[in-house]
Amino acid sequence: MIGDVLKRTRAIYGYKASEMSSLLGISNSYLSEIENNKKQPSLDLLQNYSKVLGIKLSSLILLSENFEEASKNDRSQEFIKNMMLRLINFMSKDKDELSEEKKV
Repeated sequence: MIGDVLKRTRAIYGYKASEMSSLLGISNSYLSEIENNKKQPSLDLLQNYSKVLGIKLSSLILLSENFEEASKNDRSQEFIKNMMLRLINFMSKDKDELSEEKKV
């Protein structure tokens, strides 16, 4: 289910699949296979993904675990949506704070 999280996170951050695959140094088709859960990404690829987005790798993995757990029950879509929005908002705040610190 990590592919679902990677796809949604990429979209929330405003990257097109072609942009992300270029930034990661992989083909569009390989990114598509990962995001559609047909292939599992390597740890190196996950680390690169987290660097591109400025998200901790542990956050992506935690999000994936929560996504998988939520998919097992009927209210999963709403839970997933709320969880992802909260986590991404939290991560965006951290990213903004780091940008401000670099300016000083």
